[in-house]
Amino acid sequence: MNTIEVQKLEFSTEYPGLDEISERLDDLDEKFPVGVTNWKDYDYKPRVSFSIACTSNEILLKFYTDEKWLRAVNTETNQEVYEDSCVEFFVSPSDDGIYYNFEFNPLGTCLMGFGHRREGRKRADPSIVSRIRRCSSVYPDRGGSAEGNFFWTLTIALPFTVFCEHEITYLTGKSIRANFYKCGDRLPVPHYLSWNPIQTPKPDFHRPEYFGILRFL
Repeated sequence: MNTIEVQKLEFSTEYPGLDEISERLDDLDEKFPVGVTNWKDYDYKPRVSFSIACTSNEILLKFYTDEKWLRAVNTETNQEVYEDSCVEFFVSPSDDGIYYNFEFNPLGTCLMGFGHRREGRKRADPSIVSRIRRCSSVYPDRGGSAEGNFFWTLTIALPFTVFCEHEITYLTGKSIRANFYKCGDRLPVPHYLSWNPIQTPKPDFHRPEYFGILRFL
C-alpha cells in the first residue's frame, strides 16, 4: 500500500493565491506518479504525476499531465468530466466508510460526490463545490513530448469545509485513506490509471479498499 507523508506549508496569509500555491507545490522535493495500469485492455499510459501539501485549512494539490489527446467539453459543475481528460482525487477522511470523489477536467470543471460506495452516491450542491479554488494551464503542441502533444496542469485548493459530511478542523498528525486517478472515457483511447494499485477484473475507481495512505505531518 502506497503512503505519502504530506507536508504542511506556511504562507503569509490564511488563503494564499493559487499562483503562489502552484509555485510552492512545484518546489516540493517529490512528485508522485499516477502510473499504474491495472487492466490489460487499457494499457495506454499518459505521463501523470501530482504534488500534495496542506495548510491549516486546505489540502493543496497540483496535477501534471502529458497526454496524446485532450478533451475538455464539460463546463458545468457536476457534469460528466470523467468523459474528458480527467484527473481525480478520492479520499476518505474518517473511518465511517464515507469517501468523496473530486474529478476535474483541464478547464477546472469539477464533479464532486460522496457516499459509502459507487451505488447511491450523492452529488454535492454546487455551492459547496464552488468553495474549491482551482486554476489550470494547457500547453498544446509540445512536439518534444514523450507521450503526446498536450501538457496541462491543475492546481487545487480544497478547503476542509468542502467535506460536507464531516467536521474537519485540522489534519496535522492524522492519517487518512485516498487514491489518485487519471482517466478519459471518451478519448480516442480510453485509459484508467491509479496511484495505488487496484485489483478488480474491470476498471472501477470506487473501491476504497484499495486506497493508499496520506499521513499529514
